[in-house]
Amino acid sequence: MAGAPAGGNPVAVMNDTPMGTRQVIVVFLMVLLNALDGFDVLSSAFAAPGIAADWGVERAELGIMLSAELVGMGFGSVILGGMADKFGRKLTMLACLVVMAIGMWFAHSSNTILEITIWRFITGLGIGGMLAATNAVVAEVTSKTGRSMSMALYVIGYPLGGVIGGFAAQGWLLVDYDWRAVFLFGSVVTAVMIPLVMLLVPETPAYFVASRREGALEKMNKSLVAFGKSAVAAMPVIKDTGTKPKVTDILAKPKLRKITLLLAFGYMFHTLTFYYILKFAPTIVAGAGFSQPDAASSLTYANIGGALGGFLFGFVMRQFDIKGPTIAAALLGVGAVAYFGLGHDSLWDWRVAAFLTMFFLNAAIVGYYAAFARGFPAYARGTGTGFVLGVGRLGAAGSPIIAGFLFQALGDEELLTVSLIMCSGAVLGALLLWFLPNDDADADIAAAELALDEAQAKAAAAG
Repeated sequence: MAGAPAGGNPVAVMNDTPMGTRQVIVVFLMVLLNALDGFDVLSSAFAAPGIAADWGVERAELGIMLSAELVGMGFGSVILGGMADKFGRKLTMLACLVVMAIGMWFAHSSNTILEITIWRFITGLGIGGMLAATNAVVAEVTSKTGRSMSMALYVIGYPLGGVIGGFAAQGWLLVDYDWRAVFLFGSVVTAVMIPLVMLLVPETPAYFVASRREGALEKMNKSLVAFGKSAVAAMPVIKDTGTKPKVTDILAKPKLRKITLLLAFGYMFHTLTFYYILKFAPTIVAGAGFSQPDAASSLTYANIGGALGGFLFGFVMRQFDIKGPTIAAALLGVGAVAYFGLGHDSLWDWRVAAFLTMFFLNAAIVGYYAAFARGFPAYARGTGTGFVLGVGRLGAAGSPIIAGFLFQALGDEELLTVSLIMCSGAVLGALLLWFLPNDDADADIAAAELALDEAQAKAAAAG
């Protein structure tokens, strides 16, 4: 097992020692959980053409249903994201999986648009909390050298879930069954993940350092050993004031407040554009005269683009850092959405357009998630990420509603006009990201701890 560096700081142990097998396994499971989130969110988009056909639902009303889980994700990110800091990342993930499985199950048996909207909201609560917890886990179980690539792999899990779900929907579920099977499939897969998380994912050492609950040292060392690291003799000092920091620091402290608000509203505006394509692409393509399975394939290719763009963006961040490449990816995504809005005659042209939109827009999402991990210190990472994701869901939830009413007001033939209006979100998000500091929150805290250790050592030597 790797030895702890001087000072015995378990966060530094995880940061500065090579990643072991257990860390790789946990990151892989976080990718799977994010993929599950991706499928669960997009399941309503895959099912939307069938729901509209069965129940005669107009696009404006359909937009409200499509936004339901996104509204739920906003509340879940804030409420359940805070649970990740209070009760632990692992317990929060398990609770969220239970909520998601129940919501998907009852969505598949719904008989009215109101009923399915309610269950999609409940599903969203679990997804929102899951995203905050899993993002914190990836940040806390990886080494500094492996964090950017791990975060990129984690983020591309979201579109990967859409790819897998898309192939399942267009090649099996919507062919042999109907839209209800999409939700049933999601419920079963979600339930399967519960025992995997229970058995294979330890709580993170960083959580125990931050929580300082009774028996935290023993539990933290058990976690370190599970990850193949050496135990430490004592809890490290959190910061130079000697007082325990509070999760409210994300808004109370001027520096963290600036980071929190820039990330929250930047992400919110970006998701306004992002979810326009993810939620309405199948409905738009179906409206152009293609079958439900063919229309669903446009979203599959969008997610293939998102997975590839997110993966490649991990290498870009390692070379050029976070902020500049993320802004560039967001602006290229704006151009791709405008191209999608031109409308197309062939199915493959629709697929290519959808691919390009998510290639760039999801690359920018990778940048945002990397900024979340770097911008918030460990003691408030779940809360900070949850808050940012919660505010961000305002854009995500508003996206299908705004698009639906724009189509109703302007007409389905005004696809380009609607698309250009929806592009404005990513432009505003890129503008806000420009003002984001490049500081690493954990590095700042580690520097303060090191200074304190040195001061204590000098005082002890003098005494």
